[in-house]
Amino acid sequence: MSHAHGGEVIAQRLSRRGVSHLFTLCGGHISPIFTGAKSEGIEVVDVRDEASAVFAADAMARMTGVPGVAAVTAGPGVTNTVTAVKNAQMAQSPVLIIGGAPATVLKGRGALQDIDQISLMRPITKWAASLSMVSELAPAIDYALEVATGGTPGPVFLEIPVDLLYPQTIVEEWFIKESGLDKMSGVSAKALELYLRAHLLRQFNAPYNPLKFADTSLPLPDFTDPEKQIDQVADELARAERPVLVIGSQALVNYSPGEAASLATAVEKLGIPTFLGGGARGLLGASSDLQFRHKRSKALRAADLAIVAGFPFDFRMGYGRAFGSKTRVVSANLSQEDLRKNRRPEIGLNIHPGDFLRELSYRMGPAASRPAWFGDLKQREDARDAEIDAMGEQDAGGLVNPIDFFKRLDEKLDDNSVLVVDGGDFVATGAYVLRPRSPMAWLDPGVFGTLGVGGGFALGAGLARKDAEVWLIWGDGSSAYSLAEFDTCVRHGLAPIAVIGNDGAWAQIAREQVEILGDDVATVLTRNDYHTVAKGYGAEGILVKRKSDINRAIDKAKKLSKEGRPVVINLHIEQTDFRKGSISM
Repeated sequence: MSHAHGGEVIAQRLSRRGVSHLFTLCGGHISPIFTGAKSEGIEVVDVRDEASAVFAADAMARMTGVPGVAAVTAGPGVTNTVTAVKNAQMAQSPVLIIGGAPATVLKGRGALQDIDQISLMRPITKWAASLSMVSELAPAIDYALEVATGGTPGPVFLEIPVDLLYPQTIVEEWFIKESGLDKMSGVSAKALELYLRAHLLRQFNAPYNPLKFADTSLPLPDFTDPEKQIDQVADELARAERPVLVIGSQALVNYSPGEAASLATAVEKLGIPTFLGGGARGLLGASSDLQFRHKRSKALRAADLAIVAGFPFDFRMGYGRAFGSKTRVVSANLSQEDLRKNRRPEIGLNIHPGDFLRELSYRMGPAASRPAWFGDLKQREDARDAEIDAMGEQDAGGLVNPIDFFKRLDEKLDDNSVLVVDGGDFVATGAYVLRPRSPMAWLDPGVFGTLGVGGGFALGAGLARKDAEVWLIWGDGSSAYSLAEFDTCVRHGLAPIAVIGNDGAWAQIAREQVEILGDDVATVLTRNDYHTVAKGYGAEGILVKRKSDINRAIDKAKKLSKEGRPVVINLHIEQTDFRKGSISM
């Protein structure tokens, strides 16, 4: 099939892989990709910051099981994505970033926005490559998407020079103009003309070398037998009296919503106490007799068998020391490194953790009841919930108690709601109270703890689940990174509801800094009128300063959102000691 330009080639390959959205901030280096995507039926979503484009693509990948795609212009466009790309790498999220670049004949000669992008992106991606011929476009896109989703998923980067994207006739005109050939004569002009024509001939007509993107590395031998290992785990689980299951984000990576629902069914069939972390939150719905949210460390120390699925032994798991001395540990992880980082499990399975749990459930008979073990865990759970409830009743000095707000919000969340969280103290407080309603209904940055994901994540969530009620929980500090994306929401007909917990501080840092060092320097903010800023972007803004305003504000925001109008609730909260001692080193 002939194509008008390289942008159409790229769009066609993306469409064949099921990519439905392209996130971008426009730039002349990559314009043909936009028009090609539009003609192929891919929705082009133009954002206000390149980082948001990558965050939105990341969210799309997490919620659909299809790689997310972002396209950014050369130079500053690429450098602006670095934090978002690193976040996707650490979250093991399959994202393709396409970066523009100057024309092939001008690379390294001081062209506009010409930098060594590959050296910048290679350390933070699974694979980074620069193209030089039109014939490479289609196979490079195909290979990039395979790399992004294969093995341990993660981001990939393709640098595509501008002259591979535009039609050949236009590129020829550019080459003549930029070289000054139209103003030259004599032998030197003829030599330059021959060089440029040879370059163009190769660039537009040379065949693709199939070895360029082939993986020629030899895999290390793997002497483990996953089938046998799963049988071993099934035997251990059948004998266990105090088993615990911990599920992390990786258990859902590359999964469609249907596969996520199948995983939830498998976990219910296993019938053992379960703790959900990261993107796995919501897997068992808002309420399940199997799910516990508090005192995970105590449960792991008391367990005789701990099954960890898609969760590394990092700081969140006490660097592998969170288990009791007699706890037998099973771990399933796509990453061989994460599988044994800080601790070697008794049984380590280098497979997709979601697939492992589904296969394990097939091999198990009816779940044992274990009433004493469940009773112990529920007693701790109920006690902690009572503590949180009591703290939610404390006076907030005329402002809003954040725990009280989250309890009221949780009561009013729709069954099809999605929760996007971006912040420190306010967000982490909400994590103790809010209950995601379904699988793939909780989006947090992941282990990198990145601030600024909110606007992009909300865009991705709203486009992946257009029928969903999307709530964006923001700290006042983190909101400033991407509040401008409410302009994007207005332009693209999206209607998330953002709640900004406004305490006029970087509270999570200030609390410990003041106590240890006696000074709040660099942690003080102003209780700004974020609701007014939202109105300036064409959204709706609601100010809440008192407890009595909470229910009315939530109801109003839900109504406006259903009418297609994005909303920002500026929630003035009192600073609390609920999460004292929460800083991780």
